[in-house]
Amino acid sequence: MAGEPSNHVQGGAPMPEMERYLKCTEIIDCDTESVKDKARELTEGLQTDREKAVALYYFVRDEIRHNAYTQLYDLNHYKASVILEAGNGICQQKSILLCALARGIGIPARLGFVDVNDYQLSESFKQMIGGVNVFPFHGFAELFVDSRWVHASPAYDIATCRRKRFIPVEFDGVNDAKDSRYTEDGEPHIEHLEYHEPYDEFPWDEILSY
Repeated sequence: MAGEPSNHVQGGAPMPEMERYLKCTEIIDCDTESVKDKARELTEGLQTDREKAVALYYFVRDEIRHNAYTQLYDLNHYKASVILEAGNGICQQKSILLCALARGIGIPARLGFVDVNDYQLSESFKQMIGGVNVFPFHGFAELFVDSRWVHASPAYDIATCRRKRFIPVEFDGVNDAKDSRYTEDGEPHIEHLEYHEPYDEFPWDEILSY
């Protein structure tokens, strides 16, 4: 497995280049009124970035339902504001929304991707990606909290986890929250194969040509 990008920033504080992880983009449209309003609503009364990051994570994880059969081939459906309105999405879409919500309240956020072996893919979804278990560019978010990047994987909501007996990915704003390698029954689930470099915007063209 390829090494992960470093999660530490020299000097312990955001550098000027961190500004790119706060900006509004075409897909991570954090300045959209609905996104900013939701981010403020979810973090009202919370004091620290850590508390805010945790609140945003659990909203995206559990209130945005995992849906592998959502609109996947129209770039417009990857916009954070569209995902928020739809209330469902795949790993990439949910990670985009988490990044947008974080940026909307001033927490730097970027998209991470890793090729995975998902042993629990349904046969119908497996056929959609060529009949294999390998899913390229599985999406997650990285949030900059307390001077370091923290891995946050919000793909599977709690209802889906209970139904399929997946282990929920818990996030405390300190430790990396990564996909579980096994299910509740000890069966193989998600194996991380190779990480890609993080992105400040959704790499649509690169994913399509991969």
